Amino acid sequence: MKVSTLKVVPIGNSRGVRLPAPLLARYRIKGRMAVEERPEGILLKPVRDDRLSWEETAKAMVTARVKEGDEFAGLEEATIADGLDSLDR
Repeated sequence: MKVSTLKVVPIGNSRGVRLPAPLLARYRIKGRMAVEERPEGILLKPVRDDRLSWEETAKAMVTARVKEGDEFAGLEEATIADGLDSLDR
């Protein structure tokens, strides 16, 4: 495990450390971080967004409907190639 030394700097009325960009990228840290206090020190962790994307949500809904026995589940995708989107309206 690599150990780095970071300088504590003033940030407004507070103090903080600047984390190097490669470190932030490696751990996929974007806008927010979780801080966990431990007896041996603090642990910084990325905050994960566990929400599903729109596509993942749609797939999960179809899967749930199929499991419930909905015979029409998944037919929404069949309308994508019906050519109606190219009609003049």
